[in-house]
Amino acid sequence: MSATRKKCPPGKRRRQHYNLCLYVTGSTPRSSRSIFNIRAFCEERLVGRYNLEVIDIYQQPELAREEQIIAAPTLIKKLPLPLRKIVGDFSDQQRVSLGLGLEPEKSLA
Repeated sequence: MSATRKKCPPGKRRRQHYNLCLYVTGSTPRSSRSIFNIRAFCEERLVGRYNLEVIDIYQQPELAREEQIIAAPTLIKKLPLPLRKIVGDFSDQQRVSLGLGLEPEKSLA
């Protein structure tokens, strides 16, 4: 006998919590822009359901080695699975949405 799951109506789906790690290289303009962009994205699309940890690979190189970071800035989505990595300055919100496995926002045009 198979178990059946109740499906939530579209508006009632449980919203997932996101655990994100952003790896940057010091306090460069590119690092600052990346931090600003990803925080703005999260506050717009993931408000109240995300944790963002910013890691400077100059200060904590062992963490970058453990995560096999080869370029910076790199954002790692640890949860919800699957794990995903995105490299860039995160200015393209549609690319960030796709990289995090979110549905792109519908345009009003």
